[in-house]
Amino acid sequence: MDSSVFLTIFQKAIVLIMITAAPMLLSAIVVGLTLSIIQSVTQIQEQTLTFVPKIFAALIVLAFAAPWMLDVFTNSVREMFDYIKVLIAS
Repeated sequence: MDSSVFLTIFQKAIVLIMITAAPMLLSAIVVGLTLSIIQSVTQIQEQTLTFVPKIFAALIVLAFAAPWMLDVFTNSVREMFDYIKVLIAS
């Protein structure tokens, strides 16, 4: 296997990870930012207050986005396997 082929497959895998993780991470960022603003306005200095809402937000987004994430993942893995099959055949 050539190094460019390995790097291409590795790049596609990293992009796939970023795409599938983005919905949960973005929801956690939005909830965390909102709670931080609320804490700043109300002058509550509790650092652990934001963890539970962020986890719940990520789980709710995971529950709704799981079918889409699974579809993207399976299609991308199928494309990668087809790409590898073509490389082995040639």
